[in-house]
Amino acid sequence: MITTHVLDTAAGKPAVGMSVVLATHRDSEWVRVASGHTDNQGRVTTLTGEMEILPGVYRLTFDTGTYHRDGDSFFPEVQVIFRLKSAGEHIHVPLLVSPFGYTTYRGT
Repeated sequence: MITTHVLDTAAGKPAVGMSVVLATHRDSEWVRVASGHTDNQGRVTTLTGEMEILPGVYRLTFDTGTYHRDGDSFFPEVQVIFRLKSAGEHIHVPLLVSPFGYTTYRGT
């Protein structure tokens, strides 16, 4: 399972309604696997649902430009690329975002 949680550090609250796309790297190309939007708690817990997640390289793309609707965002999107080493692993990738910066880490 792959989940994420986005917090808007400038506003001090969850980033509600942000679009998130999950892709995997196959044969030198990125293949879209799933997409969703953050809920009222800034979470996307249904990206992978019941699908089997195999070992490999994955990318989460966060649409920060649309989220910062006033257009005052230096980063129009944030891409986080990570490696899943074993099938069945739960990977949680939090994102802390503001109009002019972001940070991420492997969560639990």
